Amino acid sequence: MAIGEGTQRPSDEVEKSAADHVEKALDAAATVVENPALDKRLNWKFDLHILPWLFGIWLFSFIDRSNIGNAKIAGLPKDLGIDTGTAFNVALLVFYIPYILVDVPSNLLLKKFRAGVYLPALITLWGLVCCFMGFTKSYAGLIVCRLLLGMFEGGILGGVIIYLAMFYRRHQMLYRSGLFYCAAPLSGAFGGLLASALGKIEYRGYNKWPWIFFIEGAITVVFGIICFFFMPDTPAAARFLTAEEKDWALRRMRLDASGATDIDVDEEKLDWYWVKMALKTPQVYLCGFLWFFLLVPLYSFSLFLPSIIAGMGYKSTTAQLFTVPPNMLGFVVVILTARYSDKVKSRGIFIVVGSVVALCGYIMLLASDKNSVKYGGTFLIATGVFQGSPMLMGWVSNNLAPHYVRAVGVGVVISIANCSAFIGTFIYLQRDAPKYTLGHSVNIGALVITFILASAQILYLRWENKKRDRGDRDGRLLEGDVSRLGHRHPLFRYTL
Repeated sequence: MAIGEGTQRPSDEVEKSAADHVEKALDAAATVVENPALDKRLNWKFDLHILPWLFGIWLFSFIDRSNIGNAKIAGLPKDLGIDTGTAFNVALLVFYIPYILVDVPSNLLLKKFRAGVYLPALITLWGLVCCFMGFTKSYAGLIVCRLLLGMFEGGILGGVIIYLAMFYRRHQMLYRSGLFYCAAPLSGAFGGLLASALGKIEYRGYNKWPWIFFIEGAITVVFGIICFFFMPDTPAAARFLTAEEKDWALRRMRLDASGATDIDVDEEKLDWYWVKMALKTPQVYLCGFLWFFLLVPLYSFSLFLPSIIAGMGYKSTTAQLFTVPPNMLGFVVVILTARYSDKVKSRGIFIVVGSVVALCGYIMLLASDKNSVKYGGTFLIATGVFQGSPMLMGWVSNNLAPHYVRAVGVGVVISIANCSAFIGTFIYLQRDAPKYTLGHSVNIGALVITFILASAQILYLRWENKKRDRGDRDGRLLEGDVSRLGHRHPLFRYTL
């Protein structure tokens, strides 16, 4: 039965039996005594030993997928003979074909194999591909490299969300998601600075843009190799934890599940029952399409900000440097909103407000002829769109349980969401420069839909929580094995 389906009110006898199940579940939860001091120490250790690696993974992921935008204004299209038509946009687009297709399979592989080996392997492989992209002398070579880059990067976002959920409680997740995701806007700032320097190198026939790929890819490879030695697979395998801390890390996750599961992450096995539950869950599709429309402006902004600024009349190096301040503001806003979101235990309202802020930014780009106003609009866009993605990561992860449901659900959401690349990579065309009216207009429409879908999901989840508060879902306790209810358990409450 799907979450949103209506349930008949049980008879008095059945209702009493369901109430007994709820009372027993509450009593069982009460036997686990909270330990705030140990909880704090555990989080501090996870923050110290896990988050820096995830931050680096996402930083290099965004740099290596977006640096083609920096290479564009450093001469790549002219050298490869693709400086007219839509050939460059196709090169952007093909990255997302394997990126979308590998999401769900990659998440299942992460659960099957050691996360501390699987994730670093992906990083190292895409770093090598980025390096080789600098050697390409043809359009075909560029397409092949972009396809391979998408294949190896495709499992990263879902993998990181699932990885975080192995270590942190539901309402500690968003701040940590924000701390790693803030690497996305930082990558725009860092990548712009780096590209402004690397785009001047000319050596042995490799002039300017190849060095952006050579150096940035090499740094990624080195980072990936280091990750092999320091990323733990699960809390039980973390060498930096004491026996007491490992035990509490597992017990607090069972407590946090609110009846959704009593199986530890180390013990859970793939069961197609959980796969089907994920595929029947309404909020998987709500979040998927919501993220789809949010990613249209996010992807196009990340890929085309150098071109938008160059369209204001600034030269290559100056345009690269001017991408830094908006991205730095986005970096700060992601951290601040993520921390506050966990504090108030709410996600959707931040997406609603962010979509309005970004909408104002695109209106400034579209309506004004003054460079100062247009450039100011890029700050509002960075503020609004970057913080939305970590909110959605936390929202999806918080509302799916247990782990395999989360793995499949997150993969489906990301697969749906990343289809937005088919729009985002084709709305800023060379023929529309320098005003890019089509691109700005499409992004305005996408943000309006984002606002509507985020509001709708808040209302849906609030309605479902009220149903559970009234006991309307208690009948599910009599359907069979209570341990297989997952997030459908009457004690489980959705995060708004």
